[in-house]
Amino acid sequence: MLPNLAEPGTPRLVSLIVPCRNERGHIDAFCDAALAQQLPEGWTLELLVADGASDDGTRAALGARAASDARVTVLDNPRRIVSTGLNACLARARGEVVVRMDVHTAFAPDYVAECLAALTRVHADNVGGPWVARGEGAWGRAIAAAFQCRWVVGGARSRDLTYEGTVDTVYLGCWPRATLARVGGFDETLVRNQDDEHNLRLRLAGGRIWQSARIRSWYRPRGSLRQLFAQQQQYGYWRPFVLRKHGQPGSVRQLVPMIFVAGCAGCAMAWPWFHAPLVLLLAAYLAYLLGASVVAARQAGAWAPAPRLPAVIAAYHLGYGIGGWRGLWDMLRGRASGAAFTRLTR
Repeated sequence: MLPNLAEPGTPRLVSLIVPCRNERGHIDAFCDAALAQQLPEGWTLELLVADGASDDGTRAALGARAASDARVTVLDNPRRIVSTGLNACLARARGEVVVRMDVHTAFAPDYVAECLAALTRVHADNVGGPWVARGEGAWGRAIAAAFQCRWVVGGARSRDLTYEGTVDTVYLGCWPRATLARVGGFDETLVRNQDDEHNLRLRLAGGRIWQSARIRSWYRPRGSLRQLFAQQQQYGYWRPFVLRKHGQPGSVRQLVPMIFVAGCAGCAMAWPWFHAPLVLLLAAYLAYLLGASVVAARQAGAWAPAPRLPAVIAAYHLGYGIGGWRGLWDMLRGRASGAAFTRLTR
């Protein structure tokens, strides 16, 4: 809900926040799009960018932008992870509403305006739009097709382009300042899944999250199978830490890849005595991969990605499942996470 915090005739401020590192090839286009957002009458914006010690010229480009546009503030993020970057921005944000953005996402010109409209319309604590992927290159398009398919992601409403209503989580997010003051910022112990954890914390505090089809953006997913597998390993790795903190996952479907990997491991260990369980499990999964690939290609409206889709879908599931078990193992041993689970995967 948006209280009327401003005096009559006083511009209302929305804070756009984004963490980044080594984004020289994308940062200018992102800043142009963010600063050109079409705001409702009476609103102004500020853009806060937390730079994670970029060494590719990103920081210089941001510095030049801030020098020429007073709406831009550049902050340091020495730990180079998303949660610390977001919190650095939140600490400096002055707006009565905070909108998270992403350098690898294209935003409709009215993205922020629709976020503000949704907050006013439904009085939610966090609003956002559907998570829509647009890949580049052959592998990127296959990854995007799998990303949008409910047979791959388990029916997550965040992938439903037409859904309007209450959800467990939304892409990126937009919050009234009062909500963030109540539930706090992002968990800096999490390298991944900090957004899911924050939304889970919000819901446990009695908050409501709303998805609106009018809030439009287009995410650019990873562009190779290797990058996808590494990304999903990280997502899976940090899931047990969220489970330990709150005693429940953000969603039950997030545990399915771990269950599948455990089933494969159990059948493999029984191989010397019983061949049938592993053969049947792998045959069933292969049939599923082929069927899901056909569905994903059909939904994407293009058959060109189809040959790559079985490998892409398997990378989603196996990466997440293997990462989840590795995270659980490290958590139980009290061992620090390795570089493969903390470094950025782009």
